[in-house]
Amino acid sequence: MEVRETTLPGVKIFTPKLHEDSRGGFSETYNKQTFDSHAPDLEFVQDNESFSAAAFTIRGLHYQAPPAAQAKLVRCVQGRIFDVVVDIRNGSPTYGQWVSEELSRKNRKQLLAPEGFLHGFMTLEPDTIVAYKVTNFYDKAADGAVHWASPALSIDWPVGADHAKLSEKDANAVDFAQFSSPFSV
Repeated sequence: MEVRETTLPGVKIFTPKLHEDSRGGFSETYNKQTFDSHAPDLEFVQDNESFSAAAFTIRGLHYQAPPAAQAKLVRCVQGRIFDVVVDIRNGSPTYGQWVSEELSRKNRKQLLAPEGFLHGFMTLEPDTIVAYKVTNFYDKAADGAVHWASPALSIDWPVGADHAKLSEKDANAVDFAQFSSPFSV
C-alpha cells in the first residue's frame, strides 16, 4: 500500500495496490498491520456507507466532539468525490487550513481524517457510494457541522452553492467565523 503525507499533520492518503488480470482486479483495502505502521493507536470500531443519487451532493463539513470524537478512513467505492478535511484543533499552526483529494473507485485512494478535523465531500458523479471506517461510535449529542461554503475557509469546491444538493443540517450549519472548536492540540 502506498502512503502519502499531506500538508496537514496526521492527514494521509492511502492507495492500495491493484492486482489485475483478465478477470478484473483485486486490492487489499485495509490491513491492520500496514495501517498501524503509518497511523498507530487508531482502532476502527464501525464501518459506514453513504449513497448519493445526485452529482454535487454535499455531505459535511462534519465532526463529533470529544469524548465521542472520530477519526475516519474514507474511500469512494462507486463514482467520484471531492473529499475535504479542515484542521479545527485550537493551538494548531494549521488551524483553519484544509486539504482536498479526489477519491474514486478507479483511483482507489483513501483519506485518513484524524480526530480534530472537519470532514466533508462533494459527489462528482451521480449514484456515488462512499464507505468509511470510524474510531468511535456515532453519538448524536456530539454531532456537529460547519458550513461547507464558509467564506472564512475559502475551500475551492468544484461547483458553487447554486448547483450543490444539501441536507437541512448542512444548509444550516454554522459559519466557520462563528465556530468554537471543541478540539485543541
